[in-house]
Amino acid sequence: MAAFDEEAVFGPKPKKPTTHEIGQNLDDLSEPELAERIGLLKAEVERLERAILSRQATRAAAAAAFKA
Repeated sequence: MAAFDEEAVFGPKPKKPTTHEIGQNLDDLSEPELAERIGLLKAEVERLERAILSRQATRAAAAAAFKA
């Protein structure tokens, strides 16, 4: 008798997303997965902070050019 192949009947199991959605249900995530999400969010915060600094530098350069 052949073994029951769930994947053949139901298709592949859905993979958990590698990104995080604000307000997402966290009940199904393991501790390592939660730690991974924290790392992703910290990296995103750093990226956003660099974008702010870039815009501030652009604004300051424009202000300096027009004051001269």
